[in-house]
Amino acid sequence: MLETERRAIESLIRSQFAALAWGGGREADWPGFASGFLAGATLYPAARPVRPWTVDGFVRRMQDLAADGALSSFSERPLGMEVLCFGNVAVALAGCEMRENSAATTHDVNAVLLVKSDEDWRIAAQAWDAVRPESPPLQNWRLGSLRTENEERP
Repeated sequence: MLETERRAIESLIRSQFAALAWGGGREADWPGFASGFLAGATLYPAARPVRPWTVDGFVRRMQDLAADGALSSFSERPLGMEVLCFGNVAVALAGCEMRENSAATTHDVNAVLLVKSDEDWRIAAQAWDAVRPESPPLQNWRLGSLRTENEERP
C-alpha cells in the first residue's frame, strides 16, 4: 500500500471522529461527519442485539441524545490504527478513546470498510465494539496501548 493511501484513509477516519465531537460550547459538524460516507453506508454500534443504522438515522439519534441532554458532551479520538489496502478497497481498525458527558474515559475498536471512488476514499460500512476485560490485547494489533477501566494503569 502506498503511504499516501494510508495517510488519506487515516485522515478521513480522524476527521470523522473530530466532526462527531460536541460539548463545552462546541457543536458537532454533522454534515462533515456524513460527508465521509458513501450513499447507503451502514453503521453498526456496539449495542446488542445488533441493529444497523443509516448515516442519517445515526446522526438523528445522536442529535436527539444531545438535544434531550442524555449526551451533553461527546468525544472520541483514535489512539492507533491499522490499515490494509488492496486497490480501491481498504479496511481499517481504529483503537479509540471515548468520553461521554465528561465522564470516565472508555475505549472501543472501530472496524471501517472503505472504497475509493472518484479518487477519494469513502466509508462503506463501520462497526464498533467496547473494550472489555475479556477483550484480546489490542497492543497485538498496533492500535495503541488501550486498557479497560478495570485494568491497572502503569
